[in-house]
Amino acid sequence: MLDLNLPSSEILAERGFTLQRDVFGQLVLTDADGRKWSGVEPARAFPISCPEEWVSFCDAEGHEVLCVRDLEKLPPDLRTMLEEELGRREFVPLIENILKVADDTDPSEWEVETDRGTTTFLLDSEDDVRRLGPFRALFIDMHGIRYIIPDTRKLNSRSRRIMERYF
Repeated sequence: MLDLNLPSSEILAERGFTLQRDVFGQLVLTDADGRKWSGVEPARAFPISCPEEWVSFCDAEGHEVLCVRDLEKLPPDLRTMLEEELGRREFVPLIENILKVADDTDPSEWEVETDRGTTTFLLDSEDDVRRLGPFRALFIDMHGIRYIIPDTRKLNSRSRRIMERYF
């Protein structure tokens, strides 16, 4: 039964909370009233378009217990722990430079430098390269793996020239 007297998950976050790991390595969330939830899972509501906003914590049954509106407002140690946990759950390599694109036929083969090393992937078509705002780009390879360029302005000149063909 829903208790209408409980504050919303966003209000709970504003009042403060802590995160720690139990002996099994699971996250334990403790709210400002001292209530504990063991085994919570954080998830970004908008991981591509707004990765720094709206992170939800769900309990073992999948119910939201807390929602953080803005990660920038969290204390540094709490934010670091949360970002490490989110990084484990999310696999979205950041493209730092484009080394080579063989795009004479579909699928096109891309060789890129990412924050996780050099890799090669295939794109089915130009539709798999999407603009996310004025300077962000998203790539979705043939296996559904997403790659992001957080800021196309930070690419080297060769990489920017390659990107100009797609935008």
